[in-house]
Amino acid sequence: MLSEKFKNKNIILASGSPRRQELFKELGLDFSIKVKAIEEIYPSTLKAAEITNYLAQLKASAFTELAENDIVITSDTIVWMSNKAIEKPRDKKHAIAMLQELSGRSHKVITSICIKTFASQKVFHDETTVYFKPLSLEEITYYIENYEPFDKAGAYGIQEWIGFIGITKIEGSYFNVMGLPVHKLYEELMKL
Repeated sequence: MLSEKFKNKNIILASGSPRRQELFKELGLDFSIKVKAIEEIYPSTLKAAEITNYLAQLKASAFTELAENDIVITSDTIVWMSNKAIEKPRDKKHAIAMLQELSGRSHKVITSICIKTFASQKVFHDETTVYFKPLSLEEITYYIENYEPFDKAGAYGIQEWIGFIGITKIEGSYFNVMGLPVHKLYEELMKL
């Protein structure tokens, strides 16, 4: 469906995330990957989806020279808990501390997507609530040593071992937790 609609468009996914690229492929679209380096810094006054909306738009703003048939798609994901953003871990010790904080509690995963064309720009987001069972230090350490989740917000991937053994319930989109609310992206692309 989408491949027919966008056959004369140049779709650019501005993400280095292998999970986002994988989910994007499943939409059946032809696309290229182009990542522009930006400093992901946001005003400290922003909260929850304001942060991811801001960063998704910041990533899109790096694409200044768009042709009429270009569509750039950027996104950003954070874990939001106790009124603060939990981003990617700096190192093993930081990752352990993050998972200990998530252990036995619920948190929100928020992903924003920005679709930028020659003529317009739209940003939207999705939220999923994730519930973790209490995790032992052995479980956390095993996961970090074997899966090295240093490129993931909150130091975990729902589709990996820790998700299989530790997540008891989710409310919302599973794919949003992986980093791309595909159902919302599809809806918005169909409106273009």
